[in-house]
Amino acid sequence: MLQLKNINTFYGKIQALWDVSLQIEEGKIVSLVGANGAGKTTTLMSICGAIPINSGQILFEGKEIQTLKPDQIVRLGISQVPEGRLIFPDLTVKENLDLGAYLRNDKQGIKEDLDYLFDMFPIIGRRQNQQGGTLSGGEQQMLAISRALMARPKLLLLDEPSLGLAPIVIKQIFDIIMRVNEKGTTVFLVEQNANQALKISHYGYVIENGRIAMSASSEELLANEDIRKAYLGM
Repeated sequence: MLQLKNINTFYGKIQALWDVSLQIEEGKIVSLVGANGAGKTTTLMSICGAIPINSGQILFEGKEIQTLKPDQIVRLGISQVPEGRLIFPDLTVKENLDLGAYLRNDKQGIKEDLDYLFDMFPIIGRRQNQQGGTLSGGEQQMLAISRALMARPKLLLLDEPSLGLAPIVIKQIFDIIMRVNEKGTTVFLVEQNANQALKISHYGYVIENGRIAMSASSEELLANEDIRKAYLGM
């Protein structure tokens, strides 16, 4: 579904990604794990067009997208849940969700998706008239995921969904990610919490200092001694 071929991305004169290549198969959960500053978020920002790449190719369903604007990429079927959630705190939960569907005009489909999300996240449904900023961190993460799903993406990009959340809430969020995938959405999961990410994903990449250092099935990465010592605390 998605291919990155030798991506090089810079912040000014500082190179952040070095010949990054990876691929994501349709219907799978693929994880990108690594330490802070390794290049995980830059990889997502390069995919969604927020940061222009300097060289390389990004292909979505066989079509080059690296020259497209972010809204054009969303129209193709890629939505991102950014690090830190970045909901609109002064808007209601419902208004945040409406913004997720801003490219759509199928009123009945939008209503059906809202019903589906309120069934998946009952607390979001109960609080749909509250301001987003009044929600807890875990509830805001649920809202951010819901907002992205309102665009009906084929590919969902998740940037550090466990960041700043309590362990019990993290488990809820990862259960939700699996459920979203089971419903047919392909997921690219960027996480510092390598243990949790690899446990729910099918395939994984390890990024170090802007370079892909290793890739394998998630089971193989979880069993790898170097990965266990460096990222799993074992």
